[in-house]
Amino acid sequence: MVSIEDLKKISVLDNLTQPMLENMRPLTQLNIFGERHVIFEEGQEADYFYMLLKGKVILEVEASEVIMISLEAVKPGYSFGWSALLPGSKYHASAICVEPCEVVAVPGDRFLELLDEDHTIGYKFMKSATSILKRRVERRTEQFLRVMSKHPDLQKLMGL
Repeated sequence: MVSIEDLKKISVLDNLTQPMLENMRPLTQLNIFGERHVIFEEGQEADYFYMLLKGKVILEVEASEVIMISLEAVKPGYSFGWSALLPGSKYHASAICVEPCEVVAVPGDRFLELLDEDHTIGYKFMKSATSILKRRVERRTEQFLRVMSKHPDLQKLMGL
């Protein structure tokens, strides 16, 4: 189990009270991984939701057999493996430690049961998760539009 103090360091949990974190704590497991350890692979069944305490994790996808694209660098306090919170899902990227890491793992199915049993925890968690995921979508949309605006064919169409 992970300490309450460690859970308080996770941004998606920052609006949960001490008793709520106590309810969640039995579901948690601390994993220590070395550099280059693959936590999960793209296409693998999404069974755990992860929260990074220490280190750095890169999320990457395979664009082709020879090209890997890094989507995001996860820093301490942030979460990944969100697909585990959607039953029957697979991970859409691979998660790789780029330095030694301490990672909190929570079984997605058991976490969803807790969120369903205690609607206050569920509401507070989902409210925080929605805010985080909204910021990610906005950032990715900005990145996409910036790249597209520099595409030579599109610049011709736009008269630039």
